[in-house]
Amino acid sequence: MKTHPSWEERWHPLREEWVIVAAHRQHRPWTGETVAPATTRPPRHDPGCHLCPGNTRVSGARNSDYPGTFVFDNDHPCVGPDAPAAIAPPPLYQARRAAGVARVVCFSPRHDLTLAQMPASAICEVVEVWRRETYDLGARPEVEHVLCFENKGEVVGVSNPHPHGQIYATNFVFKTVEIEMAASMRHRDRTGRALFDDVIRAEQQDGRRILFEDERVIAFVPYFARYAYEVYVAPKRRVPHIFGLDDGEASSLAVALKDVTVRFDNLWQTSFPYVMALHQAPTKGGIGAGVPPAAYDDAYHFFIAFHPPLRRPSLLKYLAGPEIGGGNFVSDTCPEEKAAELRAVPSIHHASTSQS
Repeated sequence: MKTHPSWEERWHPLREEWVIVAAHRQHRPWTGETVAPATTRPPRHDPGCHLCPGNTRVSGARNSDYPGTFVFDNDHPCVGPDAPAAIAPPPLYQARRAAGVARVVCFSPRHDLTLAQMPASAICEVVEVWRRETYDLGARPEVEHVLCFENKGEVVGVSNPHPHGQIYATNFVFKTVEIEMAASMRHRDRTGRALFDDVIRAEQQDGRRILFEDERVIAFVPYFARYAYEVYVAPKRRVPHIFGLDDGEASSLAVALKDVTVRFDNLWQTSFPYVMALHQAPTKGGIGAGVPPAAYDDAYHFFIAFHPPLRRPSLLKYLAGPEIGGGNFVSDTCPEEKAAELRAVPSIHHASTSQS
């Protein structure tokens, strides 16, 4: 397939920065490190797994014999309710306590499944957990932001293959959402429209990058994708948080997540790694002190982003000089070509023809 365009910059409206598209680099000679796919499938239940039903975790707590989803406070949290006061920093610098709640969400009792292999009804349970936890944790006065995410695959640093994600409810807003909030509010003030609404409209008008669409939800490779197989999944109706979805939208979201993750796995007949994050508005203070939620409810649009690290079956997208040193992302692939690859594969998982 012809790689086009080359040496093009595309504006990323949510981050307000340019992405360099150099698709001809995808097939450059490579003699560096490669990634080998897994050769064995995990068992249905692993007695040594800290996340399987009935097993004991490193903290000494025992998991229940859960039949569906299972949520517990992380035994190794990066933030906590009892975070000590920050040590006074040297002059010029600043420090503050990192407080909050960190939880683990087991998606399924089965150790050998992933979202792509779970039925849509089971993914609905995961969506319900995200809705409930975001609402409950976000209602706490000390919580500014709720980040739900999944790290999938060894290449993104996951040591336990049991299907699970995490939730961080923190006393600060994560930087990506701060950037997106600021861009969304500026776009609204300048145009009178919501930024992500305009993104969805642009993708619908083009059509080439859309992977899934029904009356409630849409999934697409964005025009400004940074990673080769980056995908956004979003409700068409603008809500700032996942708990704002109605039941029909939540069900459609689960179907879309199933569709996208199956396409990922089917692309190379392997369990596809990714970082998946729920992008939702702050829950209390907004950007900067004193900004009430009403100031961004009509600007920010909840969506889910998949950031897969692979650009070829065994090759990672490495962040190097331009990204780490220069601050601009270089995409080695063309979003239209990657979307075409994902659109071309079946939406039934390659390992089963009977999944719902």
